[in-house]
Amino acid sequence: MADKQISLPAKLINGGIAGLIGVTCVFPIDLAKTRLQNQQNGQRVYTSMSDCLIKTVRSEGYFGMYRGAAVNLTLVTPEKAIKLAANDFFRHQLSKDGQKLTLLKEMLAGCGAGTCQ
Repeated sequence: MADKQISLPAKLINGGIAGLIGVTCVFPIDLAKTRLQNQQNGQRVYTSMSDCLIKTVRSEGYFGMYRGAAVNLTLVTPEKAIKLAANDFFRHQLSKDGQKLTLLKEMLAGCGAGTCQ
């Protein structure tokens, strides 16, 4: 398996799927954080993150936790696809005969991927 290269389109698809899964998992927590931060001192609607999520599900349904997620999903999918494919590209370019990368080369690969992102 180490000799077999994965095609660029497959890497982009895998990165896009990873981005979708990441946003799907994190979005409800981000929604609760934002709602907690937007509370005014005199009008405390939520006491904690779990209280916010429970009240959101009760009042807006399960999918209420994902209200507004479409924008994040649309923007994060290509971003993660490019970042993960670029990281793999730079790691491959910096490795010598498939050997483990040094910390400096790992950092350079991440920096290159971040720049492409």
